[in-house]
Amino acid sequence: MSASDWYAHKSLGDGLFWIQERFFQSENRANIWLLRGSHQDVVIDTGLGLRSLPDYIDSKGLLGKDPQRKNPLLAIATHAHFDHSGGLHQFQQVGVHSAEVDALANGDNFETVTWLSDREIAESPSPGWRARHYKVKAVQPTHILQEGDVINLGDRQLTVLHMPGHSRGSICLHDHDNKLLFSGDVVYDGAMIDWLPYSRVSDYISSCERLVGLVDSEQVDQVLPGHYNTFGAKRLHRLASSYITRAGTCPAKFSTFAWRTVAGVALRACNPRSAC
Repeated sequence: MSASDWYAHKSLGDGLFWIQERFFQSENRANIWLLRGSHQDVVIDTGLGLRSLPDYIDSKGLLGKDPQRKNPLLAIATHAHFDHSGGLHQFQQVGVHSAEVDALANGDNFETVTWLSDREIAESPSPGWRARHYKVKAVQPTHILQEGDVINLGDRQLTVLHMPGHSRGSICLHDHDNKLLFSGDVVYDGAMIDWLPYSRVSDYISSCERLVGLVDSEQVDQVLPGHYNTFGAKRLHRLASSYITRAGTCPAKFSTFAWRTVAGVALRACNPRSAC
């Protein structure tokens, strides 16, 4: 299957594109965002990497008429989990938070929580492909991100917000001038997951408190999440506030502990610590 068949995209205007993997039909299918700038273009999350994302972007002309005048396309993972980081190895420039650099550089498929089944892939990307053989390929990040870093695209800037909880290196990217928040898996319009390896509820609560603060200070109008559809500031406030309220309860603590135990055992069995 070609990259042109595997992916599909929609233009949201102002140099922003929403890309998805058509045949990865799962709750785990991540949104891929392409944002064009006057001097630098950036891809935010890269999906599974089963087909070449750079080839798709090039074949569809998504970088405009003269991409050579810019810096090489920068791919940033909002965190290291497989559904977001699987395509990073296809790019010359790769950015990730410092807390998850080693996981990507070492091909640590335990920390990337690689968990894929054949039934999630509606059409095989190549003859004989099987999910059990899938691994996130090791990649050495070229851009090691920290809280407060600014990614300068020329006519717009993205500020790195370290928002751990879902994973230890989870980030949001905030376009302050346009009041856009690329939130990864820190928040999306669905159940927020805090029971994976390296998830931490106390960190997640603090991150959600920051999200509430962004809304209260009118710094966000639209959220472009790691999964599902985009949403606005009111919904962001409700999702973050609901997590803060729920996370401290005894039933929630027990559920998180139980799920973390099961997930850890299953992922350890499927992904022993070794480079791919």
